Amino acid sequence: MDQDSSYPVTSEIKGEVLVVSINRPNQRNAIDGPTADGLMEAFEEFEKNTALNVAILYGQGGNFCAGADLKAIGSGRGNKVEEDLSRPGPLGITRMKLSKPVIAAVEGYAVAGGLELAIWCDLRVATPSSTFGVFCRRWGVPLVDGGTVRLPRLIGHSRALDMILTGRGVGGAEAFEWGLVNRLVDESCALEASLELAAKISLFPQLCMRNDRLSSYLQWGSDIDEAMAKEVHLGLETIRSGETIEGSKRFQEGRGRHGQGV
Repeated sequence: MDQDSSYPVTSEIKGEVLVVSINRPNQRNAIDGPTADGLMEAFEEFEKNTALNVAILYGQGGNFCAGADLKAIGSGRGNKVEEDLSRPGPLGITRMKLSKPVIAAVEGYAVAGGLELAIWCDLRVATPSSTFGVFCRRWGVPLVDGGTVRLPRLIGHSRALDMILTGRGVGGAEAFEWGLVNRLVDESCALEASLELAAKISLFPQLCMRNDRLSSYLQWGSDIDEAMAKEVHLGLETIRSGETIEGSKRFQEGRGRHGQGV
């Protein structure tokens, strides 16, 4: 679904990886209604395309995303906030539950709703100069795209409150120390590093990886027995698929040992 630069969201397929880019650099990639719709369309296509294993969410022009486009409110292009969780989130994708992983490639600002987009992703790759923050605090704009839910689960309640209550910016190095960022890379290398990471993830047996990913999400809200039961159910699905037997054959042949290759 490659598109020209006039689109607020562009997509590019690189092997088994889809790069989805927010393309409003003059607005620091702030999300208005049409951009939210474009993100939904891109990730719906990613979910349906069986040839794609991993997606990357990126912001063109030096910033990941500055959140909702407040200037679009009242112009007919504003974001919609609906209580029905079966409907898209204000930023489009934040209520989507995908079966495949997404990596956020973060440079510049990932603030307000941009922070919420980043933490919707499974992993975050960022540079030292990147900034994460609840900057919407200063304008009375609430977190309604999962910020108060996902942030405490990722970095703990105390650190999440430090961001939610103060609205301060957290740089890349501090975010990496907190576990908010998974990979800290050289300046201007977030997309390149994300592509390398996505390619490695794409090499693994996919059903096993996806089921283990799903189990890690399903355990939230379950007691230990329920969580273990879900893990075993998904694990048996993987084993019965034949992936595990194929993997054991590769092990016997010496492939994938010592953390090398698959």
